Amino acid sequence: MNWQERAAAIRWNVRPLIDGKHRASTASDLFNKVNPATEKILYQTPVGDSQDIDAAVKIARRRFDDGCWSDMSQTGRAAVLMKFADLIVQRKEELALFDCLEMGKPIQAALHDAENTASSLLRCWASFADKLVGESAPMTASTMLINTYEPRGVVGAIIPWNFPTVNAIYKLGPALAAGNAVVLKPSELSPSSALRLGELALEAGVPEGIVNIVPGLGRTVGMALALHPEVDFLSFTGSTTTGRKVMELCGRSNGKPLLLECGGKSPHVVFDDVENLDAVADAVVQLVVWNQGQVCGAHTRLIAHDSIKSELLDKIVMRACQHHPADPLKEDTTFGPLASPKQRDRVKAYIDDGVRREGVRVALRGPVSETGGCYVAPSVFDCSDSRDPIIQEEIFGPVLCTQGFSTEDEALALANGTDYGLAATVWTRNAGLGRRMARAIKAGAVLIRTSGQEGISSGCTLSYEPQKASGFGTEVGLGGLRAYSSLKLLSFSGG
Repeated sequence: MNWQERAAAIRWNVRPLIDGKHRASTASDLFNKVNPATEKILYQTPVGDSQDIDAAVKIARRRFDDGCWSDMSQTGRAAVLMKFADLIVQRKEELALFDCLEMGKPIQAALHDAENTASSLLRCWASFADKLVGESAPMTASTMLINTYEPRGVVGAIIPWNFPTVNAIYKLGPALAAGNAVVLKPSELSPSSALRLGELALEAGVPEGIVNIVPGLGRTVGMALALHPEVDFLSFTGSTTTGRKVMELCGRSNGKPLLLECGGKSPHVVFDDVENLDAVADAVVQLVVWNQGQVCGAHTRLIAHDSIKSELLDKIVMRACQHHPADPLKEDTTFGPLASPKQRDRVKAYIDDGVRREGVRVALRGPVSETGGCYVAPSVFDCSDSRDPIIQEEIFGPVLCTQGFSTEDEALALANGTDYGLAATVWTRNAGLGRRMARAIKAGAVLIRTSGQEGISSGCTLSYEPQKASGFGTEVGLGGLRAYSSLKLLSFSGG
């Protein structure tokens, strides 16, 4: 397939989708959206404003209150969402091309996101739609108590740019399965796939006004959504700094509850009883270069036992230096550019700072393209001071930081030694050690591995919740439907 020809033929439509129709933003100020692979302008689009959000929220409120979606049977909503998932697979090439051009995702990875990840997640939430059951207390002769779950109402959703199609489904899936109306703000870097998903939801049978997509900047559209008094619940995925600002805005408005998935600085903790260091090195590098390191759950810290650290680090460097950024429109590209010039410059600043610091050894310094594309090759640092910013702060790029340990307690202290608590992986053949570490590491999801290939994931079946500065709340699994629902107590009494 000639992706370059298809890219050249795109006619961009980045207008808000409200009440089932595209309409012009009321904002007059524009900003340039550039292609991160070339740094050339793709299009100009309005910054968005509070009037766009107000129009979307009012429509969502009206459509939620009339019961066109919330009063539909759970099996009816599930059937619509299953059709929605089918349409995502059918239109995967459109969605993938948007994500490739807007944020630099390699085209094959973008196709996988749509065809496999996004569609599978949506089917999973659809299958849970009729399984959100409550509880009852023991009855007496005159009293019965029952818990029920009800949709929250109008859900505001704010998503980042790193997995545009998947992130939109992460919000739309559980919110719609639970019966809510949604106003979704995609990142200004990657709005087009979310807008297309809004159109596909309509085609699948979601009523007009239940899914509304409002693009724009965070300081305009995002702030207005968090502040809007008629939004009943807000779900945010993004940086910890922005997440905390969103919390303040929600408190200033109507005190709406919210769900936050924020940053991460996840570790691989490798003990000396692991026999296959090649398998460990493969896994470490895979997670560092996945999506160019722009993953909140990226394992960008390696904490290895002193007796194996040097050998393991050599294997990692040998693998990491083989990953060279390339044109994301080429089907053989597996490692593309970062999502924007701003992100490229941010990652470069961390790399340059790490090179200058005492106590930091540069094991691999990948080149950074200054112009003509936001390309950053992998870098690997060996660090002795846990206070260094490259150890403590989320870089959101292909940068790995390595530390050594000699005891279990030291390994645990290093693993818990940042403000984040999203995920972690422990490599050991000792089941008892693995269980102790998993229990003691402050993270929402901890994976215990011995060696070899990772097992097949069960999708979004089970839930987890970030810890510390990584956020709170869950949207995967059945717990996701509960998060997007309100728990009510019904009491029946009388003779």
